[in-house]
Amino acid sequence: MGRQAQEGVTRMKSDIDIARAATTEPIVSVAAKIGIPADAVLNYGPTKAKINMDFISSLKSNPKGKLILVTAMTPTPAGEGKTTTTVGLGDGLNAIGKKAIVCLREPSLGPCFGMKGGAAGGGFAQVVPMEDINLHFTGDFHAIGAAHNLLSAMLDNHIYWGNELGIDVRRIAWKRVIDMNDRALREITAALGGPGNGYPREAGFDITVASEVMAILCLAMDLDDLERRLGNIVVGYTRDKVAVTAAQLNANGAMTVLLKDALMPNLVQTLENNPAFVHGGPFANIAHGCNTVLATDTALRLGDYVVTEAGFGADLGAEKFFDIKCRKAGLEPAAAVIVATVRALKMHGGVAKDDLGKENVAAVEAGLANLGRHIRNVQKFGVPVVVGVNNFTTDTDAEFAAVQKFCAEIGVDAIRCTHWAEGSKGTTELAKKVVELAESGSASFKPLYPDTMSLWDKVSTIATEIYDAAEVVADKSVKDQFKVFEDAGYGHFPICMAKTQYSFSTDAAAKGAPSGHTIAIREIRLSAGAEFIVVVTGDIMTMPGLPKVPAANTIKLENGEVVGLF
Repeated sequence: MGRQAQEGVTRMKSDIDIARAATTEPIVSVAAKIGIPADAVLNYGPTKAKINMDFISSLKSNPKGKLILVTAMTPTPAGEGKTTTTVGLGDGLNAIGKKAIVCLREPSLGPCFGMKGGAAGGGFAQVVPMEDINLHFTGDFHAIGAAHNLLSAMLDNHIYWGNELGIDVRRIAWKRVIDMNDRALREITAALGGPGNGYPREAGFDITVASEVMAILCLAMDLDDLERRLGNIVVGYTRDKVAVTAAQLNANGAMTVLLKDALMPNLVQTLENNPAFVHGGPFANIAHGCNTVLATDTALRLGDYVVTEAGFGADLGAEKFFDIKCRKAGLEPAAAVIVATVRALKMHGGVAKDDLGKENVAAVEAGLANLGRHIRNVQKFGVPVVVGVNNFTTDTDAEFAAVQKFCAEIGVDAIRCTHWAEGSKGTTELAKKVVELAESGSASFKPLYPDTMSLWDKVSTIATEIYDAAEVVADKSVKDQFKVFEDAGYGHFPICMAKTQYSFSTDAAAKGAPSGHTIAIREIRLSAGAEFIVVVTGDIMTMPGLPKVPAANTIKLENGEVVGLF
C-alpha cells in the first residue's frame, strides 16, 4: 500500500522526516473546508478526528460528487505506489480548483512491522500524522479485534455452559484474531488444562484485517445495519449441519457497542492540508480490500471529487471494488486511474530486481501485456481509464515513450507523475485528465455479473474474464458446498476471490499476462454478515508470518520520536 523506495534518488529526508516537518492545520480547519462544523468533529488530538454519525446522517439528501478509483498493475517487489498516487491525485485535483477528498484504508500493524514499515503514502504525497496512522491511530483495529474476540469467547462460553444450541465443536467456523503477523498462532489447541477451562478443540488465529468483522464494518451503512450484519455471522454448525449465528448467541448487540466509535470515519489531512478519510482496512487478497462505504459515501456528499484506492492489482482490488463495494453501496465510479511504473513493467518483462536501474526498452515492451490486460479489464466495467506512470529517477525517456505508445494504440493516455518528489505539482496533468474523463459522461458502470447468476458461474466469469483462465476446477465436496450455500439463500451474494496478488494466475511466479491456466478452488467460506462468498485458491493464508528480517528490527524511539517507519 503506497510506500515507495524510489531507488536512485538522493534523499535528504525519509518519509517520516518529511511528514514530521510538515506544517499541519488543526483538524477542525481541515473539516471546515468541506463543510463539516466544529461540533461534528470529535478530536483525537489536534490533527486527527472522527466525524459523528448525526452529522453524517444529515448529509443523506446531498448530491454525490464524482468517484475516482485508483488501482494498479500487478504488484512487484519494485513497488508501484498506489497509495502515494491516490494522495498525489487528491492534492492535484485540489490544486486545479476542485473540491477533492481522499479516501484510504487504515494500515495494519502486522504488515507495518513485517515488510511494509508503513503505509500512509510516501515522499511529498502522504497523509499525516504518519506515525499515528501507521500505529494505533484512533483505535479502530483494536475495537474490531475486541468485538471479534468477544464473539469467540461467547461461543466457547455457550458450549461450556451446556451448549443449548447443539453446536458441533468439530464444525466451529470462527477463529480469534490479533493485529500482528504471527505464524505460530495459525493453528492452536484451545481449552487445555482440565474441565474448568472448557472443551479442548483445534482452533487458530487470523490477522485482524482478515476478520469478517472488519469486512462488515467496511460495508455497513449505519449502526443498525452494522448490528444486523454482525448478527448474521455464522460461527459454526450443529451436528445436523444447521448454521448457528452470532445473533443466536446474543452477541451482536455487545459487539456493536464495542464498534460504536469505530464506525465513525476518521478525518486527517495530506501534506498539502487537504482532507482525507482513512477508515477501515480489509486485506485485498482474502477480503474485498477497500476503505469503508460510510467514509466513501460521506466524502461523496461533501466533495466534488473523491479519490479512493482498492488493494493490489486491478484483478483483485478493482474487481472487488466494482463487484462488491459498488454493487452493495450503489456507487458509480466516473473514472479509474491504473498506476504503473517502468520498473514494474521491466520485472514483468523478465528483468531481475537488481537490474531495474538499467534502461531496457524491450523488457518494458514485454511487460506491457500485464498493464494492457488490466486496462481491458477495468474497461469491461464501463469505466473510462487513464494510466498514471509513477516516475522513478532511473526511468528513461525511451522507456516512458514505449508506455505512452502502447497505451495510445489502445486509446488510453499514459501520464508521467512526479508527485513523490513534487506533491500536487507532479499530478496536475493527471488531475486534468481525470476531470476530463469524469465530466465526459462516458462512464456506464456495470458489475461483471448479475446477482441472479449461480455462484459457480460467478467464479467462472471472474476467472475467465478477469484472470484469462481457461477453466475453474474443484473437488466434488467444494462444488457441493456451492449448492448448499445457494439452497440456504446465499446464492445472490457476490464472490470475493482469495488469490495471490502477484499474478493473474494462482502461481505467484507467473509474471506478465498468463493465459489459459486453471484456477483450482481449495475451499469456499461463507461471510453471511459481510454478504459475500470467499473463494480460496492457491496458498492464501489469513495469518501472515514475519519475514526473516522484519521491519520491526529497525523501528524504534530516538529522543522520544519514532524512527524506522518508511
